[in-house]
Amino acid sequence: MKVILTEVVKYLGDAGEVKEVANGYARNYLLPRRLAMPVTAGAMKQIEERKAAESRRISKAEEDNRSLATTIEGYTVHIKARVGSQGRLYGSVTANDIAHALSTQFGQEIDRRKVELEEHIHTVGTYQVPVRLVGKLAPKVTVIVEPDENSVPVAVATATAPTEAAVEETTQA
Repeated sequence: MKVILTEVVKYLGDAGEVKEVANGYARNYLLPRRLAMPVTAGAMKQIEERKAAESRRISKAEEDNRSLATTIEGYTVHIKARVGSQGRLYGSVTANDIAHALSTQFGQEIDRRKVELEEHIHTVGTYQVPVRLVGKLAPKVTVIVEPDENSVPVAVATATAPTEAAVEETTQA
């Protein structure tokens, strides 16, 4: 049976998609819970109109945010965090931290869900992070994580130089 999904159904699809499902699955689960509706000519027309309206809304939002995207593109965000002796952070830098830093810099609210950080940042360094504003607009921001003034200095070499007595003992042996 062909149905049009009205909501996101896990492992099946997103709202507005037309799917072929078993008759019993549609009749006993999807239709009674109003997760889908049967495919009809009127329903298909309604879905097409909804998709067209959504694409118009996204294109208008892209035009509105294009200037913000060009401003953000290539911008560098410096985030200071407390760092341990191995260069690892106490905690992590999250998408929320990056969004907050961008929002304070540009004066326009940037939602943390728009920052596409694959996983939290746990070490000092430089990272390229895309910020998906709307649709296909996804400028990349450079995030530099630096140790703050209260951090433990990063130990470069932990070995100590041998003393003269130790050198003489090894040469005599």
